Amino acid sequence: MESTLDIFVKAIFSENMIFAYFLGMCSYLAVSKTVKTAVGLGAAVIFVLVVTVPVNYLLENYLLKEGALSWLDPNSETLANMDLSFLAFIMFIAVVASIVQLVEMLVEKFAPALYGALGIFLPLIAVNCSILGGALFMQERQYSTILDATAFSLGSGIGWFIAIVAIAAIREKIRYSNVPAPLRGLGITFIITGLMGIAFMSFMGIKYGKDEAPKQTAVVQTIDKTQP
Repeated sequence: MESTLDIFVKAIFSENMIFAYFLGMCSYLAVSKTVKTAVGLGAAVIFVLVVTVPVNYLLENYLLKEGALSWLDPNSETLANMDLSFLAFIMFIAVVASIVQLVEMLVEKFAPALYGALGIFLPLIAVNCSILGGALFMQERQYSTILDATAFSLGSGIGWFIAIVAIAAIREKIRYSNVPAPLRGLGITFIITGLMGIAFMSFMGIKYGKDEAPKQTAVVQTIDKTQP
């Protein structure tokens, strides 16, 4: 069983939302022209993920999945068999949209310059694939505690933040490079993203957690018993 730290580290590196699953590419490509806007959007994505995934975890485990409502009345057979998982998409999206609206209001209030720079892409966090992807991965992997779900959401947000800030820094530098005309703009950005994705594949070789001592097979145990 994975530890909370393992889940957090894997979400940043070997299971990076951008480089492993290519989720949230529209915002990643559109808002990564400058580091300043990339940092602002990356921080907003971290906040939205850290809030929405744990909230959706609670909804999933205490409201939606089969038997989740049994805490209301442990003796009720009807509640024990009730399955509301068909509402998962609607509920997850409603939570995401609500938190994104809150983030938009906060950014407009306290950072109007950043709000103007992000433009339409700030409310579009609501349809950012990485946000809904975080909730769906949480649902699929069935994390045992809300702490594990929170660690996954924070790691996923940090991984997305690293990806967009890194590509923004590179795009600022290559403006002064002699890039072939047909590749300027999104062309060279796609190539760099692919190379960064290949580089992040190296993190898949990291061993997470402690390896258990190998167990003897039945054949080996039989041989050991026959030895004098």
